[in-house]
Amino acid sequence: MQLQSQLVHAEPGPRVVLVSAWQQGACLGSAVGEGSSAEAAEDRAIDRLLSRLSPDAEVPIATEGATAATARPPAPRQAPLLSVSPEPAVKEPSSPSAPEAEPPTDPEDWSDELTEVELQLKRLGWGREQEATYLARAFGHPSRSRLIRYADLLAYRNALRQLAEGSDPALVPPPLRRPELLGQCDQLLGQLRWGASQGREFLEKHFALASRQQLSDEQLLQFNMLLEGVLIGELPVL
Repeated sequence: MQLQSQLVHAEPGPRVVLVSAWQQGACLGSAVGEGSSAEAAEDRAIDRLLSRLSPDAEVPIATEGATAATARPPAPRQAPLLSVSPEPAVKEPSSPSAPEAEPPTDPEDWSDELTEVELQLKRLGWGREQEATYLARAFGHPSRSRLIRYADLLAYRNALRQLAEGSDPALVPPPLRRPELLGQCDQLLGQLRWGASQGREFLEKHFALASRQQLSDEQLLQFNMLLEGVLIGELPVL
């Protein structure tokens, strides 16, 4: 089994790292960690993930742009661990008094966002070739014109904001996209065996919102971190 790390938040302040466990091409689970440095955030994410997987042997860690290392599993927990295999969340009938909120409508004018992307590219010193390299790694195609979803454009803009001048587009971490965040959220809700009402209550408590679709990408990442805290016993259920 191998662990792969990805820096997903590098703005001034705490760093956030996503660590996922892989075996024979299949993802066994993932966890995020927050810390004052990328290394501290990675260590925390690894500890949280290994506490859920409860491996019996040392695990080789493969990180992008870093040398493989070895992580020591934590001491056995007293309470039995939940299975890492994701199970679908139990769906409950929607309450007529609390319907799932509609996702926000994408704006028609993206000119401000596109203008900022151009300014960020100039700051980084990237030409079209460097931009194409990064887009291919982050979105699977080398052309900005193929970013047809507003959420992808925002993810691209936010990722550029976090990069330092002179960054190598072939080495910097790609952004964590919203579909991946939602997929991780579904996995965590399934492992918690929460129904729709429990998830909504937890969301309302921490964000005063009725739907995940109303969360920004950064808020969705924070929501996932809170769910992980509940899953490994760091936070109360509600």
